[in-house]
Parts: sequence; C-alpha cells; structure tokens
Amino acid sequence: ATLVASSKKIPIGIPDKSWGVVGYESFHGERPAVARSTTTTTEKKRTAREVAKVPPSPPPRPPKVPEKAVKSSKAASEEATSGVAKSIVGVGLAVGAAALGGSILASQQDKPERSLIEAFSKPVAVKPMIVKNPRKLTIEPREEGASIASEIFNLVKAIVGVGVLSLPAGVAAYGSAPSAFVPAALLITVIGVLSGYGFSLIGKVCSYTGARTYREAWSLSVGEDSSWIPAWFGTLKTFLACLAFSMVLGDTFSSLLETDRNKTLLSVTLLILAPLCLKKDLKSLAPYSLIGVLGMVYTACAMAARWLDGSYSVDGGGELVGELARHLKPKFGEIGMKGVLSSNSLILVCMLSTAYMAHFNAPKFYMELRNKNVQRFNSVVSWGFGVSIFLMGFISLVGFLTFGKACDGLVLNNYAGTDSLMGISRIAVSLSLLFSYPLAFTGCRDGFLDLAKVPMERRSAGIMNFVTIGLLTGITYLATSLTDVSFVLAFGGAMLGNALTYVFPAMMYGAVVKKQKRKGEDLGVFVAMISALLGIVMGGIGAGMALKSLD
Repeated sequence: ATLVASSKKIPIGIPDKSWGVVGYESFHGERPAVARSTTTTTEKKRTAREVAKVPPSPPPRPPKVPEKAVKSSKAASEEATSGVAKSIVGVGLAVGAAALGGSILASQQDKPERSLIEAFSKPVAVKPMIVKNPRKLTIEPREEGASIASEIFNLVKAIVGVGVLSLPAGVAAYGSAPSAFVPAALLITVIGVLSGYGFSLIGKVCSYTGARTYREAWSLSVGEDSSWIPAWFGTLKTFLACLAFSMVLGDTFSSLLETDRNKTLLSVTLLILAPLCLKKDLKSLAPYSLIGVLGMVYTACAMAARWLDGSYSVDGGGELVGELARHLKPKFGEIGMKGVLSSNSLILVCMLSTAYMAHFNAPKFYMELRNKNVQRFNSVVSWGFGVSIFLMGFISLVGFLTFGKACDGLVLNNYAGTDSLMGISRIAVSLSLLFSYPLAFTGCRDGFLDLAKVPMERRSAGIMNFVTIGLLTGITYLATSLTDVSFVLAFGGAMLGNALTYVFPAMMYGAVVKKQKRKGEDLGVFVAMISALLGIVMGGIGAGMALKSLD
C-alpha cells in the first residue's frame, strides 16, 4: 500500500494521529490527516502586499571568494547532501515501519480503532424486561398466553373424565376371557389417534385462516352460509355434557354427604362451579386441571393395586370379594379376542367414538397457546392425546382383568364400600368431575355467543359474566328437574359428537387447502377424509343403538 499524494502542496506539520494509525490507514489506502499551517490566509495576503511595495534592489556583485573558502564550501555542500540523504533514508525506514505495523494491525481480527468507531455508531436496542428478583436482574421476553405444559394438563382433563370408568364394561360386552382386551387396546389406540388428528386439523385451520372459534374456522374455510351447522352442533353437545355433569355431581355429592340431592347441587353450583366457570381463559384453569388429572391417575393406581394384591380374586379367596353383591363379583369365561367380531363390540366402539371429544375447544386451545404455531400446537395434541390414550387403556385393562364379565357401567361400583383405598378414589373422581365441568362449560358459553353472533372484540367481562350466570341457572334448573336423560345423551353424543370430532374437522381442512391452493398436503386431506368416513359410520351405529334401547 502507498500513500496518496495530493496535487497541492501541504505544509509539513505534526501528524494528528500516531504512527500506528497512520500506517493502518495507509495500508487501507486512506490519506493520513496532518496538521495545518498556523499561518492564516489574511496574514499571507498582508505579507504579499508589503513585499509588493518594496522596489526590487539590484543584485549585488558577487564577492571574490578565496580558494580555501571554495574548498570548504564544497565540503560543506557534500556534507549537507550526505545529511539530506540520511534524512530521506530515515524517513523511508519510518514510513516502512509504520506501513508494516499497519498491515499487522489490519491482519488482526480485533481492530481497536475501527471497533471503537463501530461500537459508538451502533444503535442501542431496547427490549422489554421483567425483574423477577431485584437482587439478581434478569432480562426475559414478556410472557403471554398459556405454556405447552398447562395446555397439556387442560387437554388431558378435558378428555379423561368419568366416562373412562365405563370402558371396562365396553370390553365385557363382547368378551369374558383376559385375551379379549387385546382388540380393545387396538381400538382404544386407533380411535384415539384419529380423534387427535381431527383436533390437530382444527388448529391447522385456525393457523391458516386466523379463526378464533369453531364457527369462524368453518366460515373462513367451508363458507359463512352454513356456519350455523357446527355452531348448533357444538353448543347442543356441550350443553348436554354440562347437564349430565350437573346431574352426576348432584347424585355423587349427595351420596357422599348423605344430604338432599337438589340442595346439594345448588350448593355445589354456587360455591364451586360458578367461581370456576367465571374464569375467562384456559390458562387460569390449569391448576384445577392438574388436580383433576392427579385424581384420575390415583384412581388408576388404586385399581392396579387391588388387581395385583388379589383383594377381589374369587379363586384366591380375596378378602373383599365376600362383601360384594352376586352380580358385581368377578366372573370370567372363554370368550377372548374372537368376541370382537360379534355385534356387541359396537358398544365399545360407540363409547370410544366420543370418549376423546374436546374438539369444540380446539380453537381456544390454539389461540391461547403462547407463541402459537402449528408445530407447538401439535406438541400439545401429541402429548395430550398420548397421555389420554394411555390412561384409558390402563384403566380399561385393570378394571376388566379384575372383574371380567361382571364389570358394571361405572366400574367403581364393583368395589366394596368398605374398601378405604377405593373410597379415596371415589372422592378423587368426584373432584376430577368437578374440575372437568368448566372446560365443557367454556365450549357451551362460546357456542351460545357464536349463535348470538357476538364478535370476539365485544365479549367484555360484563357480557361473559351475564351469559355464564344465565347458562348455569338454566342447566342447574334442568338438572334438579330431570332424573334420566340417557337416551338424549346417547343419541346426541353419537350424532353430534362424531360430527364435531371426525367429520367437520376433515371438511374444514379439505376446504381451506383447496381454497388457498396449498401444495404438499394431499396425503393429509386423504387421511382426514378416511377419518370423516369412519366418524359417519360410528355415528350411525351409535344412533341406531340408542334408538334400539327404547324398545
């Protein structure tokens, strides 16, 4: 690298920068900055005028110089020339050393001068921060929405309710040998996976369209004109579920407390259900869902303990089996896996077709997920449905292996009243049912607001509280007046539940893929249509069996 020369003469001064910096800039082709002459332009002009006023004097005659003086003058001239040469060589060496130092400085990764300039020229980035501990300052992004873990607890609690305790009876409907559980485990897994796939499709539709409710998802994919269909289906199904929950809660707590059924139901509704249902989002329900999930886990462990210790074994002379009524005592036969080929296996299929139903709340799960996207939502679905499939399979297994063909419609009824371990389980199941109520109620309330066409931005706290109190009042009144709605629940569950779980998600997903011309999702649409077809078949079977029960 060389120094760039200027066309003008620059008075020699003291450099503004160190030789290292001058060398660095010379290596990069930059002209070093030098100090300017202290003589001003005005002083130069004044000196020029003064010189112009003095007339030029004639040149003086050169004096005669002695020969010795001439010789000494030559010697001095030679000495001066030698000094100038030495000065030039010295300056050249200095410039070379500076250039070398600049090249070494430039080759380093850290360039002090440049780094300092760049550091001061960068803008200051300001990020939101939360101070959790004043003594230990931490900078974190502000958290909004529900975490994956809290949504998993809510989803498992929404799926795994008291209905899971009826599945052992579904296995006993077609088999009496322990091997009959093998096809039951396969059905529990396959139907659970298909149900989870439908739940995932609803979240994907919400991601593609920006929908915030089940009805919006249908409107933005299939069409606005027919959006009343899923709105009515979802609202009626969740309303019937809440009605059934209220009736069971009234029976359960009045039995435990030995009090009047209607008064007990009113007390439970005012003191427990109303405060839970007045909560506005799923995130706030996560602690209660955790309690409910733990209650079902305890029940599964208690059932496994009684199966392993043989307390209800007929052949082994279990200590508690003698306290059971004859129709509740364990009974086993020889009908195993082949029993699934009989028409009685359809009872288990009908139970499972709506056992995983929580799909009316799928848009709410997606919208309230923190940093929501399809991948994070699918993590919630995978874990939520995976845990639910395991719990349903495990409870079905230990219940059927304990009592066989004698499994009651609610397997807890098979256990002796003096069984303290299962007594705690009955309380745990009651708490689980209690904390399942607000999850179903949320879908019912949102459904009524959708039917009333109240947009999300207008759903203020006052409106939400008014609708909540009104619905709870109506449901509680019906629950205190009715004693048996089994046909309505069976028929409505078969028709409404299967449509919401399998048919509608497939229709919405196929429509939005076609409308937005999305590529690479043909396989997903194909699987969704197969799931919808199976949902129609299971719904028809369930409705037929509900009608047959009237004969």
